[in-house]
Amino acid sequence: MAEVKSDIEIARAADKKPILEIGAKLGIPPEDLLPYGHDKAKIGADFISRQKVKKDGRLILVTAINPTPAGEGKTTTTVGLGDGLNRIGKTAIVCIREASLGPCFGVKGGAAGGGYAQVVPMEDINLHFTGDFHAITSAHNLLSALIDNHIYWGNEQNIDVRRIAWRRVMDMNDRALRHIVGSLGGVANGYPRETGFDITVASEVMAILCLATDLKDLETRLGNIIIAYRRDKTPVFARDIKADGAMTVLLKDAMQPNLVQTLENNPAFVHGGPFANIAHGCNSVVATTTALKLAEYVVTEAGFGADLGAEKFFDIKCRKAGLKPDVAVVVATARAMKMNGGVKKEDLGQENVDAVRKGCANLGRHVQNVKKFGVPVVVAINHFTLDTEAEIEAIKTFVATLGAEAILCRHWAEGSAGIEDLARKVVQLAENGRSQFSPLYPDDMSLFHKIETIAKDIYHAGEVIADKSVRDQLHAWEAQGYRHLPICMAKTQYSFSTDPNLRGAPTGHTVPIREVRLSAGAGFIVVITGEIMTMPGLPRAPSSEKIFLNEAGYIEGLF
Repeated sequence: MAEVKSDIEIARAADKKPILEIGAKLGIPPEDLLPYGHDKAKIGADFISRQKVKKDGRLILVTAINPTPAGEGKTTTTVGLGDGLNRIGKTAIVCIREASLGPCFGVKGGAAGGGYAQVVPMEDINLHFTGDFHAITSAHNLLSALIDNHIYWGNEQNIDVRRIAWRRVMDMNDRALRHIVGSLGGVANGYPRETGFDITVASEVMAILCLATDLKDLETRLGNIIIAYRRDKTPVFARDIKADGAMTVLLKDAMQPNLVQTLENNPAFVHGGPFANIAHGCNSVVATTTALKLAEYVVTEAGFGADLGAEKFFDIKCRKAGLKPDVAVVVATARAMKMNGGVKKEDLGQENVDAVRKGCANLGRHVQNVKKFGVPVVVAINHFTLDTEAEIEAIKTFVATLGAEAILCRHWAEGSAGIEDLARKVVQLAENGRSQFSPLYPDDMSLFHKIETIAKDIYHAGEVIADKSVRDQLHAWEAQGYRHLPICMAKTQYSFSTDPNLRGAPTGHTVPIREVRLSAGAGFIVVITGEIMTMPGLPRAPSSEKIFLNEAGYIEGLF
């Protein structure tokens, strides 16, 4: 059996085209690209604004079942499908998120695909890339510094230091910074208070950048951030301390989408990266809407399983940006079906058709949920070497009972040649024009009713429980004019429930609401359930232990 190359070895051997050549394929003149070296570039705002008169292409969402330690390959399938569509003669652009350094050095790895379905340069995309995350971190922390500085110099806005809502961020997993006390050391350092750090991808600034339509909209949204409350509980906004202008300046270049390429030299936009189980988990609206003007098909992904990622893509991103997806692809694997069916990770190499059938309940729930949004669904079975024909057939047979089709995809090993069947099916569904997309709930529904609708219709929960203080807070926000905002659920990605160990398709469980946060700039209400944390920690043996420079100066260990 031939030796299987690692993702980074495959990426390093890629025959990349100059980025100006990739841009030319999309009709982007050299003067409208800001190159970062020879293989990545930002797309100019003037070029983007000139595309608004063009007709939109078709939007394809790639989502997945709940993630398991067996691996599903959602980003790999997204990239592979983009290549597959180009292979069958369609012009297609891939739109994915940027990678966070936290998961990269933690346990999850990068976000550039895998095998022969990757975007490159893989090392840059998974590390500092074009500096977008650093800009977001700086803009966020500038606001943090301005808040404490405003209080130090007299507190003109009468901020109640007990009710400051804005923390600090860094793009790294560091549990030691979750809860800290700042401004210690005497009068010159300000007023001591409790605060803490979140990871950059959980920042409202990240969400704002990914939902803003242009720099003017960005500045307005940044100004709308609620940073604190006064003693009378009226909100203090970022614009009240004149922070919005300088924050926008820091984010000027970060607002421009990043152009890179797949291993097969097809264009890919990699831009933005809000956490999927904390924030809305989608790449930027600017990247997606620009791509729709430049290609017949745009393939984008949502975060984690469809219960989180697809729901937020539909109810937040599509609602806010006026997007209408044509087809949804739900990624599954035989290995993951076996894990959902009760098989341990170490036993996944053995055929177990009964476990596959049992685990298909999780896949079925996701397929049925996506259909509730009126979008046609196809299942992509991401192939692994040890999958058996009987296991694959069991998935196909099950999916057929749902009125959908499951298609075996070998893009990880074969690139676009291994995903042609899925590409043709996506084109067929899209061109049939059967999508009747609509969000799950209307804008004018009460906030708590929106939460219940997601919990009961998508998670199949029996009830939602919340303290009176949470319900009162939701009522107060409604009275302040925020009733129309969508809900952004912060929940474990591993289960339909709030218990990460409860696999399959549980019903009747309880969803406890621990906390609610108003992201007035981003334009949604964050609802925190279970044990979700906005600053993750590193595992006992983090991925960083295996990342190093080899003797030739190449990076090893990224995946």
